[in-house]
Amino acid sequence: MTVNLVIGTQWGDEGKGKVVDYFSKDADYVVRFQGGNNAGHTIKVGDQVYKLHITPSGVIQGKTGVIGNGCVIDPEVLIKEIDELIKRGIKPKLLISDRANIIMPYHKILDGAEEKFLGDKKIGTTKRGIGPCYSDKISRNGIRAVDIIDRKILSKKLDTILSIKRRIFDAYEIDEKLDKKEILETYTGFGEQMRDFITTTHVELNRAITSGKNILLEGAQGTMLDVEYGTYPYATSSHTIAGGASTGAGIGPKHIDDIIGIVKAYTTRVGEGPLPTELFDEVGKHLSEKGHEIGTTTSRPRRCGWLDLVVVKHSCMISGITKLAITKLDVLDGLKTVKICTGYQLNRKKIDFFPANIEQVTKCKPLYEEFEGWNEINTNSAKLADLPENAQTYLKFIEEELKTPIAVVSIGPGRKETIEV
Repeated sequence: MTVNLVIGTQWGDEGKGKVVDYFSKDADYVVRFQGGNNAGHTIKVGDQVYKLHITPSGVIQGKTGVIGNGCVIDPEVLIKEIDELIKRGIKPKLLISDRANIIMPYHKILDGAEEKFLGDKKIGTTKRGIGPCYSDKISRNGIRAVDIIDRKILSKKLDTILSIKRRIFDAYEIDEKLDKKEILETYTGFGEQMRDFITTTHVELNRAITSGKNILLEGAQGTMLDVEYGTYPYATSSHTIAGGASTGAGIGPKHIDDIIGIVKAYTTRVGEGPLPTELFDEVGKHLSEKGHEIGTTTSRPRRCGWLDLVVVKHSCMISGITKLAITKLDVLDGLKTVKICTGYQLNRKKIDFFPANIEQVTKCKPLYEEFEGWNEINTNSAKLADLPENAQTYLKFIEEELKTPIAVVSIGPGRKETIEV
């Protein structure tokens, strides 16, 4: 029995979908433990490309996908994803936690009205209702999966919640109507479609551990979007770090064997917030174009910069990462030189940690180590020794700086374009 965990070490978009799909071959269950359809995981198998937002990536390999209690679910999005997979010949095996919170219409309305609450200080959310849903969860006004399969309970909860939301809408002059009958009918309808999937997933998973099954835990977003340790307030609303896996899936931390940190060979982020190594020159354009850096969920262009090891060290420390998976190494092909940030200069002092104060982060000047580039990686490479010598040097430096072994190197988007060390 093994329980392995895959998390992003940067601002998301590190290639978790591909890595999870790769490791799914040895898993019985693949579990999403946080986030909602604000995530976007892309998986390429042959000439087929799958883009998932809430469905666990392992279903492409035919594994049982579990949406844990730490997730928030938009039923309409989930049902559409399931239907689309079925049309493409994949009937997903899926379990949904009865404790997972449900994204309601008023959550999406409130998320879309961000400027009414924050003015010019926009966080840059995906407008999918994720933050307002988590807010209701914490304030104990949430609707859970178990509620939408019980009409009486849902109706009673809506009486209280809609009364609160209507007062908020009036206060902020949000011109949207909340029709209880319409919401009740729609969401009990979703409940009927999802009923067979909804169960006590944490009980199922712990039984699976006892019986010797293999479990892969799949994070969404990345460490620097964690609500506690990310670039707050430019963060998501859940715990994207390793600690979030235990609470979001209901699995005790003692059961987790390996924590695999996904590191994109350069840095990207979508939306607002600081990015110390951001590039605005031809190199930034190269990374954006060759890396196809467009958000899977938002379709917004991603901001690009050099690899920032201050960020990745931060991630390794707070999550106890045991192995690294380096992705998109091939995107650096053709650059004359490549750089890695190893520290920051802040107010004429060198620091090697990521500040909590966002104003300080914006003043951090990255300090770089420079390496000779390489021409082109052969995507049929089977081992590290097959890579260009300068690419090997680049990887070795990362491994030594982070004091964490590299387990996987991705050299292309396809499942087979992967080197397992």
